[in-house]
Amino acid sequence: MPRLFGTDGVRGLANRDLTAGLALGLAQASATVLTQGRRAEERRAEGRRPVAVLARDPRVSGEFISAAVAAGLASSGVDVLDAGVIPTPAAAFLIADIGADFGVMISASHNPAPDNGIKLFAFGGTKLPDDVEDRIEAHLSMDVLMPIGGDVGRIRRFADAEDRYVVHLLGTLPNRLDGIHVVLDCAHGAAAGVSPQVFTDAGATLTVIGADPDGININDGVGSTHLDNLARAVLEHGADIGIAHDGDADRCLAVDREGKIIDGDQIMAILAVSMAERGVLKDRTLVATVMSNLGLRKAMAANDITVIQTKVGDRYVLEALNADGLSLGGEQSGHVIMTEFATTGDGILTGLHLVAEMARTGKTIAELASVMTVYPQILVNVRGVDHRALHSDDVIAAAIVAAETELGDSGRVLLRPSGTEPMVRVMVEAADQATADRLAHSLADIVLKRLAN
Repeated sequence: MPRLFGTDGVRGLANRDLTAGLALGLAQASATVLTQGRRAEERRAEGRRPVAVLARDPRVSGEFISAAVAAGLASSGVDVLDAGVIPTPAAAFLIADIGADFGVMISASHNPAPDNGIKLFAFGGTKLPDDVEDRIEAHLSMDVLMPIGGDVGRIRRFADAEDRYVVHLLGTLPNRLDGIHVVLDCAHGAAAGVSPQVFTDAGATLTVIGADPDGININDGVGSTHLDNLARAVLEHGADIGIAHDGDADRCLAVDREGKIIDGDQIMAILAVSMAERGVLKDRTLVATVMSNLGLRKAMAANDITVIQTKVGDRYVLEALNADGLSLGGEQSGHVIMTEFATTGDGILTGLHLVAEMARTGKTIAELASVMTVYPQILVNVRGVDHRALHSDDVIAAAIVAAETELGDSGRVLLRPSGTEPMVRVMVEAADQATADRLAHSLADIVLKRLAN
């Protein structure tokens, strides 16, 4: 039986895969597992119930899923503070800010409106480790907490949730954003309320698109996975930069004044160099994944900044950051984690600090991004193969060595099996697109011939 939890919570088609019944059961199981330990015992000894923060993005299915989660938590003796529609990083911040025992975010991030998901956060606003998720999944088939009378949890509105988050974001900025014209794409998602307010309060001149959520238009042709509209708006309004979030605002991508995309690797390069110059980049080290562009590593080396690489997934980036007490990491997709201010990727925080660097230096975003040369990169998915045999096949290994020898220091090769389906991902970077394309497709053909099911 496949594992219920994926790389970022439980996700699926709402009302088919992710039903109200499953949401209720997950909430009850989470209450059982996440209210164990000394803190919960001390709270109960003082006559207080455990507390959970509940939030969601604006997709229509979030209404019934959120209601089911609230019912599951309250029926298990947990007081619920319902923050309504706010970004995922806001929910994580609020859990830590008020000392809640845990929290639940209802969102499918950048996925289309029919999908939804349940993300769980532990005390302090951190994501759950795999073993805790496994314990929650196991409790789905066990007895749940069933208090009665005054021990039943209460459900209350978290009235100042958004205001607390806005104040927090503004307090992180090293300088104001005056003089910068920003086009902001909120993906018709959870950022629609908070992000325009905080950019305006910080001094930016603002043009806003994608900020009219109706429950079904989230991520629909807008946001960080659809940057064409943002690029057009930047050109139309003569803006200095465009900032795009995804549905739950844990990502940030950008476009320059000519409409050219600034991806997560370039954003990390800009922030890392800025933080190093200001003496706030811990150990002059950046954490990135194996999929980050070779140009990022070369740019960091040129600026005496070490790069630690992890597996793909923001949870692995966060693990590496926490293990060494580091301050900055992220992914090419725009998940950027600034641990001084957040426990997870925060697209609004990232965008604010990106624009703040423009204001601090007086440089355009294109000038700042020029610290990094982006190497042509191609990713080919080879489906229908026995990916488990990838690293034991001598012919494939020899082909990789040959490609790496041809590229030398001007590129790299990465083959990795999918964690969810019979597929191998072939990634090649090179000094020119033609070489990257040729080598990637040649390797993909070899993988298909050698490992076809």
